[in-house]
Amino acid sequence: MKLVKYLIFLLTITSVASCARMGAPDGGWYDETPPRVVSTYPSDRGINSKSNKVIINFDEYIKLENASEKVVISPPQAEMPEINAAGRRIIVELKDQLKDNTTYTIDFSDAIVDNNEGNPLGNYTYSFSTGNQIDTLEVSGTVLAAENLEPVKGTLVGLYKLSDNQVDSIKNGTPVSEFDWMFSQEPLLRVFRTDSRGHFVIRGIAPGSYRVVALTDMDGNFMYSQAAEAIGYNYDIVVPTCAPDMRQDTIWSDTIHIRDIKQVPYTHFRPDNIVLRQFVKEQVDRFFLKTERKEANMFQLFFSGSSHMLPQIKGLNFDETDAFVVEHTPKLDTITYWIKDSALINMDTLRVIVNYDATDSLGNLAVVNDTSEILSKQPYEKRQKQLKKEIEEWKKNLEKKRKRAEEVTDTIYRSKPLEPKYEFNQQIAPDQSIYINIPTPIAKIDTSAIHLYIKQDDKWYNDRFALRQRQTENATPRNLEIIAEWRAGAEYSFEVDTLAFTDIYGNTSNPYKSGIKVKTEDEFSSLFVKPHYPDMDSLSVIIQMIDNSEKVIKQSLVIDGTAEFYYVVPGDYYLRAIIDTNNNGKWDTGNFDENLQPEEVYYYFEKVSCREKWDVTREWNLQDRPLDKQKPGAITKQKADKQKTIKQRNADRARELGVRAPERF
Repeated sequence: MKLVKYLIFLLTITSVASCARMGAPDGGWYDETPPRVVSTYPSDRGINSKSNKVIINFDEYIKLENASEKVVISPPQAEMPEINAAGRRIIVELKDQLKDNTTYTIDFSDAIVDNNEGNPLGNYTYSFSTGNQIDTLEVSGTVLAAENLEPVKGTLVGLYKLSDNQVDSIKNGTPVSEFDWMFSQEPLLRVFRTDSRGHFVIRGIAPGSYRVVALTDMDGNFMYSQAAEAIGYNYDIVVPTCAPDMRQDTIWSDTIHIRDIKQVPYTHFRPDNIVLRQFVKEQVDRFFLKTERKEANMFQLFFSGSSHMLPQIKGLNFDETDAFVVEHTPKLDTITYWIKDSALINMDTLRVIVNYDATDSLGNLAVVNDTSEILSKQPYEKRQKQLKKEIEEWKKNLEKKRKRAEEVTDTIYRSKPLEPKYEFNQQIAPDQSIYINIPTPIAKIDTSAIHLYIKQDDKWYNDRFALRQRQTENATPRNLEIIAEWRAGAEYSFEVDTLAFTDIYGNTSNPYKSGIKVKTEDEFSSLFVKPHYPDMDSLSVIIQMIDNSEKVIKQSLVIDGTAEFYYVVPGDYYLRAIIDTNNNGKWDTGNFDENLQPEEVYYYFEKVSCREKWDVTREWNLQDRPLDKQKPGAITKQKADKQKTIKQRNADRARELGVRAPERF
């Protein structure tokens, strides 16, 4: 009898141990059932709740994934709440004092999964109200980067409620100063954080009129308080509504086969297509950032914003008179000083007083005096050691030549020559140029030492060309361009003699020679884009041909309804349009303080293939598709995260065993 009892005990223990194993023991079935909420405290969608602690109980062990990123609480909390998962429950403790007559929502997104197989619960939201009714309306949409229509991941989207007077002002086209004040002085009423698609859903909204804003909240105060914060807004009045609707629900047998398609009733919340274009306003406050002296013969001053006046330099341990060649960006936010005197170059520390204009406390530009020490990152001693090493190496090579009885033409060590960079392809299009970039400021250009020859009937002839500074925004006198009337199919020789370029340090260039072949027109394609947009005739519209990394290949203004692109290298391209409202030839950001929206950007929804000898034409209604459906997926950098789904491994197991997979509940 004792033996029988002992055997029964062993069998019981073995059975219990087997049940406790995770996964699929001995070829059994996997757990494909997501966790299920069995109870909550306070009750989900309960009213008149006064508890700061929320407890959610499940039917199995669970865990929270990326809770800090995915779990969003509305109204937003000033003090960070505590969110913990332990065993079969989640405990959320709100640190802020609860507001009266307010609906609270805790949106877990897809953060809740079971502990065994990682089966997701799905988009789960818990809510309760401190008043005698709960608000259940929702709005949803997408946040895009205004410059390139990229989905913006992880930005806050929130609501401000409008009064009746504000609604009337918006409808009448009057600026809403009360709202502008709220945006920078009061926290958002309800919030949500966008997912990897830039999508958002704001829940628990009471009936009324609202404005929706997007905010990259850098300081965690849930309002627009820093110029560096990205924002997205419009003046649309959002009135949340809901109505019964039907949708199709696809039930899969496995990853390939559909078991059934059902019509499922649901509550459709609107609006569900809000699109916000988020931007960072251009930095207008000007202040001194830093000095930098990467090379001994130059230093740079960096400022945060633009100016109309160059800084004034006063030397404290040197005479600044005619000491520099100055280069600067168009906005005067980066200024480069090339030091002309070798004695000054050899000084490791330059002590200066810099007079420049900076933004004062009233937002106006005022002259500021700063004393600064500019230190060379290449000290004189280190440079002398390097020079000594180079001279010794040169002497060794000279001695080797003498021992081999080679001809020695130069017995005096010379510094490195000036080395211009020549940028062009040896096979070019008829509309291309030759670019020359000189590394240091130019003292002299001998144009008679620059030649362009064309080959005709097996003979070479001089051909005409023009040499000018490159016509780009940040070009300096060191960035040169050679323009010629290239003849299709012709061969050229571009040649530069010795001493063609001399810099301010007396360094001269070596000779250079390269052959150039101009492609024939039959080797290219032409593209004609005809965009359609309201009031096109009164607007400046830029069409850009871009590659799959969004590098601009060609750019053209729309003239008489068409943007024309000639000599297009065969390939696949994408199209981007910019409504250039200020006619400066580029995209410009917005400014909330000035009620200025960023310039509009549109994308053609598919790639455009150009082939040799093709003339390609595209009619393009810029507003034919919603903004969030325009940018082709192939060039969208912000890819959507893989959606969490039940792995459905039982279907694979069933095929292996030749049986039917168990039903999921």
